[in-house]
Amino acid sequence: MSDWMGKIGVEAAVLLSLAVILLIGFASTRLTKRVGLPYVSGYIVSGILIGPHLLGLIPQSVVSNMGFVSDIALSFIAFGVGRFFRRETIRSTGRAVLIVTVLEALLAGALVTAAMALVFRLDWNLSLLLGAIATATAPASTLMTINQYKAKGAFVDVLLQVVALDDVVCLLVFSIASAWVSAGAGGGATFAGVALPLLYNLGAMGLGALFGLLLSKMLPPSRSRDNRLILAIAMLLGLSGICAAFDVSPLLACMVFGAVYINHTSDKKLFKQLNRFTPPVMILFFVVSGMKLNLPMLSAFGLVGVGYFLIRILGKYAGAYIGCLFTGLPVKTRRYLGAALVPQAGVAIGLAYLAERILPPDIGSLLVTIILASSVLYELIGPACAKMALIRSGAIRKEDAAAPAPEPIEDGDPPDA
Repeated sequence: MSDWMGKIGVEAAVLLSLAVILLIGFASTRLTKRVGLPYVSGYIVSGILIGPHLLGLIPQSVVSNMGFVSDIALSFIAFGVGRFFRRETIRSTGRAVLIVTVLEALLAGALVTAAMALVFRLDWNLSLLLGAIATATAPASTLMTINQYKAKGAFVDVLLQVVALDDVVCLLVFSIASAWVSAGAGGGATFAGVALPLLYNLGAMGLGALFGLLLSKMLPPSRSRDNRLILAIAMLLGLSGICAAFDVSPLLACMVFGAVYINHTSDKKLFKQLNRFTPPVMILFFVVSGMKLNLPMLSAFGLVGVGYFLIRILGKYAGAYIGCLFTGLPVKTRRYLGAALVPQAGVAIGLAYLAERILPPDIGSLLVTIILASSVLYELIGPACAKMALIRSGAIRKEDAAAPAPEPIEDGDPPDA
């Protein structure tokens, strides 16, 4: 059905495609809002429907050339996550939360890697990258539920810190895994092949810290709202572009950017202002992600996707349980923390596309298919799992638990903590 776009100019095709994506994404939110599901689920499903493998409303040429949307969206997501790394939060985190985070992330990754390679007989490089991506957790659904139902208490304090630290662990693990796979694809893993990408990431983090300092100096209270938004977006795009030039994910750099800025200014207003700007970017990101979902491959590898989906949940729950047991956290935290770590969306999808670049086309396509398909399922059940965990832990009062379903928000749009 996209043949009609071939009869018009490239510019017109791109503009019309963007309009269709945004309108379809908006329309999907009307349905997901009614049934209490996260917007991201509707975006991905909409992308599947209008993508090349079903209705074909958007030309494949347009879909193939929208990779830059992923970097932009992930930059905003990471900057928002950096907001949670304030000094007082880090001081209160302590050894316990760090241990819990590392264990729940790494156990999930290790179980997925082993199962994919040994049970499902997938390529070891693919299994390793799937395991690295499995460590990620999407904080939006969990944070949305906390905010909606006014959850509070020790359980919530631990949960907020874990979901904030979780993606840092994921990005470090993914950097190591992708460096190893890239080096191996070049004829053998070498120290330089593994160390250089890590050094690039450290350099990007240092640059992110510098950008945070600069932005804190450039945005005094007297600066107008428009100029604040312009400068912040310009610096985010610039940092993302520099990272892209060195083939480095912008996630860690932009996360440090946000953390340094919030610690030097305590300025929450900028984060809220950016959150109001980003919805169209997030719609483009998730709808395009859905359009790239290879449905024929999904039907051929459905069992692998189900295995990834279930094994990651098992790893997250077991890792959180063991970590809480080892550090002496309360019994209710031990029992229910893992259930609140089910969601996986934005960061995982972005990492899937980064991983796709370093794998052979057929294997890379399979990886993206598994992550996208499982993300839809995770976002469907994630809010319900988080609500259940918050209720059972005592973080939600009975009268608040009867409130309407949470208003969905996206990754990078966290409530006040």
